[in-house]
Amino acid sequence: MSKKPLKPDYVFESSWEVCNKVGGIYTVLSTRAKTLQEALQDRVIFIGPDFWKKEKVVDGATTLTEESPYFREEKALFAEWQWEAKEQGINVRVGRWTVPGEPIAILVDFTPYFEKKNEIYTWLWEKYEVDSLHAYGDYDEASMFSYAAALVVESFYNWITSPRVPADIPQISNLKSQTSNLKVVYHANEWMCGLSALYINDKLPQIATIFTTHATSIGRSIAGNQKPLYDYLFAYNGDQMAGELNMQSKHSIEKQTAHHVDCFTTVSDITAHECLELLDKPVDVVLPNGFDNSFVPKAATFNKKRKAARQRMLQVANALLGEDLGDDTLIVSTSGRYEFRNKGIDVFVEAMNRLLRDRELNKKVLAFIVVPGWVGEPRKDLQERLNSNQPTANSPLEVPQVTHWLHNMGHDNVLNMMKFYDMHNRHEDKVKVIFLPCYLDGNDGILNLTYYDVVLGNDLCIYPSYYEPWGYTPLEAVAFKVPCITTDLAGFGLWANQEFGHQGEISDGVKVIHRTDYNYSEVADIIKDTVADYSNLSQQQVDACRKNAEALSKKALWKEFIKYYWEAYDIALQRAEERMAKKQLPNK
Repeated sequence: MSKKPLKPDYVFESSWEVCNKVGGIYTVLSTRAKTLQEALQDRVIFIGPDFWKKEKVVDGATTLTEESPYFREEKALFAEWQWEAKEQGINVRVGRWTVPGEPIAILVDFTPYFEKKNEIYTWLWEKYEVDSLHAYGDYDEASMFSYAAALVVESFYNWITSPRVPADIPQISNLKSQTSNLKVVYHANEWMCGLSALYINDKLPQIATIFTTHATSIGRSIAGNQKPLYDYLFAYNGDQMAGELNMQSKHSIEKQTAHHVDCFTTVSDITAHECLELLDKPVDVVLPNGFDNSFVPKAATFNKKRKAARQRMLQVANALLGEDLGDDTLIVSTSGRYEFRNKGIDVFVEAMNRLLRDRELNKKVLAFIVVPGWVGEPRKDLQERLNSNQPTANSPLEVPQVTHWLHNMGHDNVLNMMKFYDMHNRHEDKVKVIFLPCYLDGNDGILNLTYYDVVLGNDLCIYPSYYEPWGYTPLEAVAFKVPCITTDLAGFGLWANQEFGHQGEISDGVKVIHRTDYNYSEVADIIKDTVADYSNLSQQQVDACRKNAEALSKKALWKEFIKYYWEAYDIALQRAEERMAKKQLPNK
């Protein structure tokens, strides 16, 4: 490989979560976008699924369903290519992802490719031995999007390298003289985009490919099925476990993509080890997840928003519980996807139950579980009480543990565990636990705060993860000056320990608990003791914790972590150049 680092002229990056806010990968891409946009100036192009704007006929009239709140269409952007893509049968909309930096985004309709599904899967098997026979759930949908994303890249690449493209297009003009030798990277995120990386690897070998697994599908499945992951990782065979857990197809596309791309990456050292053991492939670069703190409120606005958030959280809690909790209440929370064991929701409830029975606790604790469940509707009785502004002391509502009714009240893990432990938020209880089972977009019908406002209102956040490749929730917390508890089974926790040079303590802003396959009870006790100790800190000590939390978050800004992406781009481009050079060698 040449010693001079190669930089891309274009980066295409695809993910199911481009302009589609469903999980942590949305945060990764949307917060990184500004940093890449500043460097590449409209030559980083994100590709996502288009399932928002659909036509439907009502009473003979054609109308459009809801538009994505994260996408703004610009029909004049690459208008000639849009027309050309349409002629090729590729249905796209081009515009801007409405996040800081406002990068170009292409949303593609993947539904037309379902009728070619068997043909696509046959090619995938014959070329790369990807097993799609055992597919179920979201596999087909993700694969058809992935295929569509590859067609978008192929079409766009052929267009920009065509001599007939106008030279006055801003995103192209400065590269027009070198279009025959463009350095182009295609970056696929998660198994859902693996098919597109393999397609480009085969059809467009001049494009360098990168694949990032944010968590191995089989590792997540092993952990989620109550099997010990870490002590036995060396002994697990990924292919065998995929068969046992009915994960063959997702594991297969993930493994084959990892083995065939130019640069294979993941987000933390802990997941890199997992990739080596379960996918039989070492990663080329670890790409830690950074953060963009441009939306963290400044100075007086910060204090005003924090005060308003706390006031609203206490107001909702008091209406639900029939209490009169004041501002001296310690507000704590956990949040994330509803993976009961993997995200440590179970150990959080366990810790709150033990804290509830701790006679040394000198302050009331209000604990929120902010995890989207199978929500039915906001509670009408709670809405009426909130709107009435009448005193509610000593008159709790029925089921005072949940803010929204669920479709599966009798089978919900959080509510069942609280019921098992007889946690009914009684008046005499010093610890009250409330389940907020909805996405917090500011319009949930009860709290009506965004997720970041809720984080801002906390005194302490708790994320005792068992399986957490990186861990955005603790990083988001410290960015909002909220100290947190996490574990060293989270990539962020491991990184924090490395930054501190020791096991993180709450005085550092992040308490990092050592977690194993078997020390669940010990972790619950440490959380209980840490919360109790934190409740007894002086204001000066709390301020120091908050200051240290913020200081750590600044070490995880994208401006600090983007260098790893340039390293990945260089590795991929160098290998693509080697490949093309070999193709051009004369046969001996």
